[in-house]
Order: sequence, then structure tokens, then C-alpha cells
Amino acid sequence: MKQIEVQIMSQSYMLACPLDGEDALRASVAQVDAAMCRIRDAGKVKARDRIAVLAALNIAFECSQKDGSPFRNSSFANTESGELPDSGPPPADATLQQLLQRLDQALAQDDRLL
Repeated sequence: MKQIEVQIMSQSYMLACPLDGEDALRASVAQVDAAMCRIRDAGKVKARDRIAVLAALNIAFECSQKDGSPFRNSSFANTESGELPDSGPPPADATLQQLLQRLDQALAQDDRLL
């Protein structure tokens, strides 16, 4: 293992990396950085933790699309507003929708988060 320094939304992180995995890790970092910057630049979401959650959901959703998932939308979170789409996810994702609402409520109670 080795340590590499990366930047995500202009913040430095030291990450452990397998000797033969640096290119893949840097590609993953670039994907996360791009997703987070798109949400941040849309201007509706300011908190880093919320941006990170929405970016993670978008990336996970994109991965599920590649795996043949039955979802129909092009992304789970609207990167322009940083919010879930108005049409809502398919009915099978009602539990995920409820969890996201609970997460938003919990995060709204603490303005001191990143």
C-alpha cells in the first residue's frame, strides 16, 4: 500500500492505495470530484455533507444503470437543484425515499456540519 494525495472540491485528502491501483483510484476521485462540483455549482446545496450524499447517490445510480437496473431516470438526484426529481423514484424505492427524507431532516438540525 502507498499513500496518495488527492483533491476533491479543492480539499486535500490522503488516501491509501494498492501499488497497482493508483490510476483506478485517481479516476474514481475525478468522478467524485466532478459529481460534487456539478451539484455545488448548481448553487442550491451548500453543505459539503449533503453534496457528498447526492453525489454518492448519483454515482451509485449510474453504476446500477450499467448493471442493468430497471430504473428509468438518467440520474437519481437532480444536479441542477441538488434535490430528488419531482417525478420521484419508482415505487420500489419508497424506502430509499423515506431514508433520504430522514437524512435531510437530521442534517437540517445541525448547521455546523461541514
